[in-house]
Amino acid sequence: MSDKLTSDIVLKVQLDAHKVPETIHWDATDNNVINRPANAMMLSVWDPNEQNTLRVDLWTKEMTVDDMKKFIHQSIFMMADTLQKATGEILMAETMRDFGQYYGEKLGLVDPPQEEA
Repeated sequence: MSDKLTSDIVLKVQLDAHKVPETIHWDATDNNVINRPANAMMLSVWDPNEQNTLRVDLWTKEMTVDDMKKFIHQSIFMMADTLQKATGEILMAETMRDFGQYYGEKLGLVDPPQEEA
């Protein structure tokens, strides 16, 4: 018997007649997530043979423009966290967070930082 464990993440996308996502649901066996709804997803995978990122970006008809702006904003910060954790690139992760702050301010998602007196 092997000591290796397997974890499944399953994405289910229901499409309309024009292949536009109507619903997205996902399961994650390790976290007891079963048939959880989502209105958008960005999946990126690294292809080691091609040395390239492959991706799937989907959003449902229910995803609002305002929610998409928030989704992108939060994703910038999550990518910065991943960069720092995976590579130790603290300076570049902070640069990404600075951009995330700028992006959020420009879209009215967050307030500018308060000046210290």
